[in-house]
Amino acid sequence: MEINLTLVGQLLTFAVLVWFTLRYVWPPITHYLAEREKTIAAGLEAAAAAQRELAAAEQQVVSLLGEAKQSANHIVEEANKRSTRIVEEARLAAREEGQRIVAAAREDFGREVGETREALRSQLGQLAVAGASKILRRNLDVNAQKELLAEFVAEI
Repeated sequence: MEINLTLVGQLLTFAVLVWFTLRYVWPPITHYLAEREKTIAAGLEAAAAAQRELAAAEQQVVSLLGEAKQSANHIVEEANKRSTRIVEEARLAAREEGQRIVAAAREDFGREVGETREALRSQLGQLAVAGASKILRRNLDVNAQKELLAEFVAEI
């Protein structure tokens, strides 16, 4: 192989090209690659942090849902207790009102029975006096009739 001037020129051109590439082209490329690597690393770290935050948020959601279910169950239980208490109070009030109405009706009935008895006694006494006065009109006087009527009413 012959070494001639063309080969030396090519070597010199290649050396200048390598020097130029290492001096002006390679540093921006390595700088861009380093920045890109940092950006990718930061993106991966952000993704990992977001995934950790997502897991924490999911746990928080699960705990909040559990608390909400417990709260809803507690509210439902309280509402059921309250409705039962209201129904029982209404039942007691209705029972008391019914007893009061029955007592008032019995009292009215007793009073009406007493009044009816007195009216019947009075009417019976008047009928007895009228009948007896017709029979005994000539034999007894008015005072004797009143005494007989009073005795008759007292016996009834």
